[in-house]
Amino acid sequence: MFNDEKDKKKNNKKAQAGTEELPAQEEVLSGDGERPEQDLPAADKELPAAEQPEQPKEPSELEKAQALAEDYKRKWYSVAAEYDNYRKRTLTQASQSYEAGKAEAILKLLPVSDTFGYALDSAKDDATRAGIDKIIKNFNAILASLGVEEVPLKAGDAFDETVAEAVMNVPCGEGEQPNTVKLVLKKGYRQNGKIIRFAQVSVTG
Repeated sequence: MFNDEKDKKKNNKKAQAGTEELPAQEEVLSGDGERPEQDLPAADKELPAAEQPEQPKEPSELEKAQALAEDYKRKWYSVAAEYDNYRKRTLTQASQSYEAGKAEAILKLLPVSDTFGYALDSAKDDATRAGIDKIIKNFNAILASLGVEEVPLKAGDAFDETVAEAVMNVPCGEGEQPNTVKLVLKKGYRQNGKIIRFAQVSVTG
């Protein structure tokens, strides 16, 4: 019987001790049994609206169409510029090819002029000389219409390597200066200011 009373006293003390610890737990919990907001982990707190990360906005159909139109326009400008460069390049090449072909044809005709020049120098009578001279003038007029002219060069002129080439050197005669044209063996011609055939001359040395 004494033992039962001792057990009851021990149990009463344990119950009182348990009730004394309850207020400490109540301080931790809020009135509705949840932890205060300041004690919640950062992941559980909701960010203010101003600090919320903005979600990427889906472009509208109009914006998609405008972007596609800009892309097409950029590609069109690129193709148009490329075609314009191709057209200019083709025209330049065609013009250069035409001029080169014309110059080549003229070069093949120039020996005819040389032959008439030799015939004129060897003609004995005036009638023959007049006839050959007329042919040479007509031929030169045709050349002039093609932008071709004879390089003006005669004996006694100073040798100019930009329009003539020396194919023969001869000793200086009395009163002659060195590096002077002694005789024009073949006439030179230029087309639109560009030499297409150098004159061939003998030069004093």
